[in-house]
Amino acid sequence: MRNRTFFVTALVVALLVAGVASYYASAHPDGLEHVAEKTGFIDTAEESPVADSPLADYQTTGVDDARVSGGLAGVLGVLLVLVLAGGLAWLVRRRGSRPASDEPASDEPAHR
Repeated sequence: MRNRTFFVTALVVALLVAGVASYYASAHPDGLEHVAEKTGFIDTAEESPVADSPLADYQTTGVDDARVSGGLAGVLGVLLVLVLAGGLAWLVRRRGSRPASDEPASDEPAHR
């Protein structure tokens, strides 16, 4: 399988999982919240500093349907990670492909 085919397939699968499978995710609290409710310390929880961010709590600000909002947040998260990781990989690859000026050319003898 060629690299491009692999990456496109992986991107499509990630987008489908983030956008479609998250539609069927449970609305019940996660494990930590469940334990906090059961043991009685849920009231001591503090609000996160990023609680008002656009993708807070796995939801998209401004979308009323909770399931659609969660799926959209997942898709946006996948795309954001793709842009960040792709940009970093591009920078590293570009930086690593510069020829070193200290090395002698291949047709010149090396002097010590």
